[in-house]
Amino acid sequence: MITQKITPCLWVDKDAKAVVDYYCSIFKNGKMKDYRQYKNPPQGQEQGGQESFETAVMEIGDIEFSILAAGPYFKFNESVSFVINCKDQAEVDYYWDALTANGGEEGSCGWCKDKYGLSWQVVPVEYFDLINSDDPNVREKAMKNTFNQKKLILSELQ
Repeated sequence: MITQKITPCLWVDKDAKAVVDYYCSIFKNGKMKDYRQYKNPPQGQEQGGQESFETAVMEIGDIEFSILAAGPYFKFNESVSFVINCKDQAEVDYYWDALTANGGEEGSCGWCKDKYGLSWQVVPVEYFDLINSDDPNVREKAMKNTFNQKKLILSELQ
């Protein structure tokens, strides 16, 4: 049963179950809601498709994501990212470390990529108060220090 109006769909090369397992290992309340395997019809194969493909639906952070494992035809890039609003530095550290491990990579200004190349912004919620502060000195310090960081360190932004 579809429960949300808009569902992000993540295209990956293969193994939808492994993708779901990976994200559920990071987002502790995550779960797989559905998994299917399909045989590609002949016209799909003629157009360069694989013999079969998989889909899965997972829920992480109260959002359903559709996973389409259908071959190496499309790659993620930074034009789409997901923001993780973290309650404190410990939560920032947890997600940053989990997402950049095992083939992920650090970016700048709180951005990173996971091992599949999906971009994430790992941000303490207080950050938004700092960069939108009525005090120009607070805003300037937070913005200036953002550009000097990879993982956001809240104490250096305050």
